[in-house]
Amino acid sequence: MELVTPEWGLVAWTTITFLILLVLLKAFAWKPIMNAINDREKSIEDALLKAEAAKEEMSRLTGENESLIKQARAERDLILHEAKKVKEQMIADAKETAHKEGARMIELARVEINNHKAIAMADVKNQVATLSIQIAEKLLQKQLEDQKSQDELVAQLLKEVKL
Repeated sequence: MELVTPEWGLVAWTTITFLILLVLLKAFAWKPIMNAINDREKSIEDALLKAEAAKEEMSRLTGENESLIKQARAERDLILHEAKKVKEQMIADAKETAHKEGARMIELARVEINNHKAIAMADVKNQVATLSIQIAEKLLQKQLEDQKSQDELVAQLLKEVKL
């Protein structure tokens, strides 16, 4: 039973030792431990504030990125729309130019055909006239081989010509 009921001297010395230990711990250990805990608490608090600020900055940047993406898409759509309009205008201009050039070439061909036709007609007329003169010459030579026919022809022509 000695273990269960200690003597008063042991209790007193144990209490004194415990109080001395408490004073020593308070003087040398608790202040540094409490300072370390406070520092740790402050650093955790600072880290949380920085994380919150980073989160806000990230959400702001995400918003900016989304607005930039929307703006870029709008600009892309505008550029594509303008490019499409330019393409359509170029095609329309090219068609119009092709039609004008085709019409001009057709007109030039028509003029050239008419010129060649006129030249050919003049050539045919000249050939016909030449052939007619040759035929008339041969006919006259044959008809006017004798003097009597020549005299009759001259008389007939003089009757037709009125002075």
